[in-house]
Amino acid sequence: MSAMISASPFSAAAQGLGYFFQYRFSLLRALELPDGGTLFLERNDDFEHVAADGLVSASSLKHKAVGEKLTDLATDFWKSVRIWLGLYIKAGQGTGHDVRFILVTTASVQRDSFLGLFLGEGEDDMLRTEKAAETLAKSSSETITKIAAELDRLTQEQQRDFFGRISIIQESARIDELPAMIEQRLRAVDRRHRQAVFERLEGWWVNVVTNHLVGGGVDPIHISAVSDKLSAINDAYKSDSLPIDFLGKSPESVDAASDTRTFVEQLRALGLSDERIRRAIIDYYRAFQQRSSWARESLLVSNEIEDYEERLVEEWDRFREIACELVTDESSEELCRKAGRELYDWAQMRTGDLRIRERVTEPYIVRGTFQMLANVDPSPRVHWHPRFMERLAKVLEVAV
Repeated sequence: MSAMISASPFSAAAQGLGYFFQYRFSLLRALELPDGGTLFLERNDDFEHVAADGLVSASSLKHKAVGEKLTDLATDFWKSVRIWLGLYIKAGQGTGHDVRFILVTTASVQRDSFLGLFLGEGEDDMLRTEKAAETLAKSSSETITKIAAELDRLTQEQQRDFFGRISIIQESARIDELPAMIEQRLRAVDRRHRQAVFERLEGWWVNVVTNHLVGGGVDPIHISAVSDKLSAINDAYKSDSLPIDFLGKSPESVDAASDTRTFVEQLRALGLSDERIRRAIIDYYRAFQQRSSWARESLLVSNEIEDYEERLVEEWDRFREIACELVTDESSEELCRKAGRELYDWAQMRTGDLRIRERVTEPYIVRGTFQMLANVDPSPRVHWHPRFMERLAKVLEVAV
């Protein structure tokens, strides 16, 4: 039955594609344009580039249905003309102003039509102006009439100058074609990682553009920021590094008081506060999620995680011998807890040099990995309280 349901005439899908097209197109242009310029979205037009030398390019972006063609009276073109007229007038109307107007559309234009005059450079500006007047005269719509009236307020010289600044880019790449084009701009990135780098760059870009739009599109987006971010993301994929994705992230809920996982029970055995246990739960979550992300992207070499865990266990065992050296069978619970806390504090605060790779310095990786090792079932690979394993063995015996 669902196969028989056609798209609603009120569907917002086309408009949604238009918004995503704007995001992706602007990212592609940011990668193509030289550093030094700035970008604006929804300030004077859909996309606006201000070059380092002051040249302004205002672009209207139109993501149309497959196979659609623009006619001479196409609303997409003439509504853009109205926007550009406002910008042109605001700029001072005089010739020589550093502003250009571009219609970027996925539709096609017939070269022998009026709009075909805007497909290339070197066209006769007088011819464009004359043909524009003829085309506008063919329509009696209220929108077209208003645009014609606004054009009539310009002198002939200003009209020629205005139309001479307009160009149309037809058959632009569609939204689903843009990722491949963006990836082609990432040639400095290892081919194996280009898709992952693109996804991370696009995710960052969506946040940048969203914040830009929430702020009213007033503050510029510096193209150099895109170059810097791309460089930083690419660096994370070098052989001595790994991407860090979960800094500042937490599970949906953290209940230190009722969590029954083994690594949490280990911390309770030391008498740690709920706040310290809460931080341990977050470190566990971040490290677990990060390792899963690395695995999904196939970023880890063979046995890398296993070898890393072996290093941590060996270093833990060395320090455990020091921290628990004075603990005997007759030692008090207070002394055991003190030794266990010293061992745990070492693992939390003095193991920054135990990195999975040289430039992976984020503390939650090593801290969270220790929590994971303390959670191995049925027998944790590390423990803190000197007598925890004995207690665990008794619990397991009772359970059996």
